[in-house]
Amino acid sequence: MVFSSLIFLFCFLPTVLAAYWLAPKRFRNAVLLAASLVFYAWGGPQYVPIMLFCAAAAFAGGKCIAFSLQGGREKAARTGLAVSVVVTLLPLVFFKYFAFVAESFCALFGLPSPSIPIPLPAGISFYSFQAVSYLVDVYRGEVCVQKNPFDFCTYIALFPQLVAGPIVRYSKVERQLSMRTETVTDVAEGIRCFVIGLGKKVLLANNIGLLWESAQALAEKSAATAWIALAAYTFQIYFDFSGYSDMAVGLGRMFGFSFPKNFDFPYCSKSVTEFWRRWHISLGTWFREYVYIPLGGNRGGTTKTVWNILVVWMLTGIWHGARWNFVFWGLYYGALLLLEKFVLHRALEKIPALLRHAYCMFCIMLGWAFFACGSASECTTLVKTLFGADGVPLDAQAVFFLRNNAVLFLLCLFGSTHIPMHIGNRLCDRCKNPALRFIMQNGFFVAVLLLSVAYLVDSSFNPFLYFQF
Repeated sequence: MVFSSLIFLFCFLPTVLAAYWLAPKRFRNAVLLAASLVFYAWGGPQYVPIMLFCAAAAFAGGKCIAFSLQGGREKAARTGLAVSVVVTLLPLVFFKYFAFVAESFCALFGLPSPSIPIPLPAGISFYSFQAVSYLVDVYRGEVCVQKNPFDFCTYIALFPQLVAGPIVRYSKVERQLSMRTETVTDVAEGIRCFVIGLGKKVLLANNIGLLWESAQALAEKSAATAWIALAAYTFQIYFDFSGYSDMAVGLGRMFGFSFPKNFDFPYCSKSVTEFWRRWHISLGTWFREYVYIPLGGNRGGTTKTVWNILVVWMLTGIWHGARWNFVFWGLYYGALLLLEKFVLHRALEKIPALLRHAYCMFCIMLGWAFFACGSASECTTLVKTLFGADGVPLDAQAVFFLRNNAVLFLLCLFGSTHIPMHIGNRLCDRCKNPALRFIMQNGFFVAVLLLSVAYLVDSSFNPFLYFQF
């Protein structure tokens, strides 16, 4: 089940909201846990035990770590942390990487490549990282150990952020699990945030995604067609994932949780470094707090800093997928960040903002070429086409795509900036009539909701890119 589906919008969500608000406060976590298990089981009930195993391993590990620390046994606590992290990550390693490692091993030694179809449980990368954050934070003494297994399982399985994040660190919701307050204002703000995310996903990501799919189906492409297709994918993945994150934040708000913002208009960035402060913020924060800083960060000199950054970005690439092109994608960004950190940072400050933005978007779009393809060979073919290796700079197909999707591209362009929000706020601020201001503030959300529902009723194209991660 996905948020952008009719069954979620008109059956699951209203039922859960009604049950949650009618239940006494002491039973509301139980309602959320039951709803989350149903939500997760909808797409694959066989994977529910795997999620519960991760939750149980992290819960038991946290208890062992806390017990050792209370007794002053630091070495035992470190051992407990290491064992708990390994056990918690075992399902992720097996389901996501076993086939990749086996195939790579066979290719390295010239052995027949095995066919090992291992379906990836939805959301395993996200809830596994949340469990690890809890274990590390308990060891560091930043959070108290959770004594209620049902509350902890609610944290791991919470359906708004279960399958696609944001990665919510336990320290951010520790108090909210037991002492949150829910208000009508929270629900209203949550609905608005959810509707904006729904519109991003359904009206922009899905429609621009059709252009990417059409271009990918072509046997041959000109350089111009390839760049138009890559621009479409660039917008699709942003509106797809940021839309889903907005829906998750909105749903959390409806149930009294405050989830961290996951995107901050990343395509407005003027450097790759700035882009990664704005894109998938929760993942970047997780790797900084639990990998980069424990490795030593930038405290061990230039050589150590370079090594730590490359390790973090290689792992970031691998986290996204068990394919070599994801490894290349991670190292590509690691190299760009190192280049900006040690070579380009002063030069970029002297370049006009528009040129810095153009440089940044060129690097980002080229990075999506690694990300979008199913294999390293497909990626190589796409990159060659982008730079005119096929010798066809422009064709009629490129003109057709651009002419028929110009308005959609403009909507995506403006939608990825602060401009719509700024214009809306200015118009509402200038309106002196309270009734008219109320209509202006809420009419837009109603229109987006109605258009999104109409699209879902009429269209069968409703993919979600981050389910594969």
